[in-house]
Amino acid sequence: MWNLLKKMVGDKKEYREMMARVKELPEDYQFVYDKIQHYMWNFAKGSGYDMLKVQYDLIDLFEAGSAEGKAVLEITGTNVAAFCDDLLANCRTYTDDLRKTLNESIMKKLGGK
Repeated sequence: MWNLLKKMVGDKKEYREMMARVKELPEDYQFVYDKIQHYMWNFAKGSGYDMLKVQYDLIDLFEAGSAEGKAVLEITGTNVAAFCDDLLANCRTYTDDLRKTLNESIMKKLGGK
C-alpha cells in the first residue's frame, strides 16, 4: 500500500513538473498541446499511464520544435487529429476493447458459417 501511495504522489509531482514545462512554451504550442491532451484523454484506458508517456514525449517534441523556431503546425501538420492518432497507435486505448468485443461477438454468432 505504501509503495502505491508513494508512486501516486511521485506521479503527481512529475505531472506538475511536465505541465510547468508546457507553460514555458510559446502560446500557440500551449494551445495545441492543450487541445491534443484533451483529445487524447478521450481514448485513455485504465489509469491513463500510457497517455502520460505520450504526452511527456510530446512536450519534448514541442520544446525541440520551439527551440528550432518552428511553428507548431510544422510539427503536427494541419491534420492534428491524424497526428494524434499516430501518437496513440502505440497506446492501449478503450477502443481496443471495443474492437475486440465487436469482433468476438460477431464471430461467436457467425464464425462457424
